[in-house]
Amino acid sequence: MVILSSSPILQVKSLSLSNPFLHGSSVRAASPTFRPSSSGQKSLEIKAMRSLQGKVVCSTNDKTVAVEVFRLAPHPKYKRRVKKKKAYQAHDPLNQFKVGDFVRLEKHKPISKTKTFWAFPSGRKTNVEAQADAPEELSIPLESAS
Repeated sequence: MVILSSSPILQVKSLSLSNPFLHGSSVRAASPTFRPSSSGQKSLEIKAMRSLQGKVVCSTNDKTVAVEVFRLAPHPKYKRRVKKKKAYQAHDPLNQFKVGDFVRLEKHKPISKTKTFWAFPSGRKTNVEAQADAPEELSIPLESAS
């Protein structure tokens, strides 16, 4: 018969566990977040928000525009890139956008059930603005064949 000097329970308790998730402790990954500081120091801001560009297709609702966004996605069978479109509801607080305007959408806190984007002016011009900026006539006179 072999007599142990220490019990097996004491040997198990003395082992240090390398996994921090055992026994209810958890380790959270430190992820940088945006926290406005009261002092003049610059704080860390992460731009992981979704940003889209599209064309306004409906602006009849108050402070809301419907924006159609096109994207290219691979066809599941033929692997060719196919143009797909989707309409998003976006917040337009000043009612400044009209049908045909190009806007940039940025994701924000949900405003309603369907509105989670804010509409901002895009650098692109609409066809109406591009035609208005074009010169009316060329300065070179055209010669006729007479």
